[in-house]
Amino acid sequence: MSLVDPAEVARFKQQAARWWDESGPAGPLHHLNRPRMSFVSEHADLCGARAADVGCGGGLVSEALANSGAKVTAIDATAELIEVAKLHALESELEIDYRCCTAKALADESAGSFDVVTALELIEHVPDQAGLIADLARMLRPGGKLFLSTLDRRPMSFLLGIVAAEYVLSLLPRGTHRYDRFLRPSELIGLGRDVGLQPVAIGGLFYDPLSRRAWRTDKPQINYLLCMQRPL
Repeated sequence: MSLVDPAEVARFKQQAARWWDESGPAGPLHHLNRPRMSFVSEHADLCGARAADVGCGGGLVSEALANSGAKVTAIDATAELIEVAKLHALESELEIDYRCCTAKALADESAGSFDVVTALELIEHVPDQAGLIADLARMLRPGGKLFLSTLDRRPMSFLLGIVAAEYVLSLLPRGTHRYDRFLRPSELIGLGRDVGLQPVAIGGLFYDPLSRRAWRTDKPQINYLLCMQRPL
């Protein structure tokens, strides 16, 4: 099964030009970025760390990692997004190694190389979710940590993440999410355990589409964050 869905690549290609526009189709990601990064920083020392940002899009997380002192390699399957990310990093005077490639390609090239791997709001867009987790795990050095964020497969996620966000409030383009690709936290942890990763921390991530504010919560409902570690 492919790790890349051509329909997803085409959809994100259309969004590339407005990726850094907070009022554009990637706007919710801007609002989610601060609480997502606080979770990463809480569970990993980023200063001097070698980090991989997988499914980097236009570089929101990549730049946050670099600003925290990490040496960042960032990849995405959409070439147009990589070009946007490169240009924004140049304007921001940040050194980030951006590449248009798959997770498998980076894992094959740099197995066991990264202290931190992030794949935020990515797995719900991937056909072969188990294959993606396996590739992300291969990138980690012993003791390295993987950070994921996604949507829980529950009725409220469908109502807020799809019906409200895509069809009622038009915060996201229609078709952005597929409910059948949402994962329960136990399922995502199980995929990690299958490739030798151990869960470290989990937390909720709430987004209010009316105020367009996001914050972390104790309960992993709707959106959630997960940290897993490769044993030493």
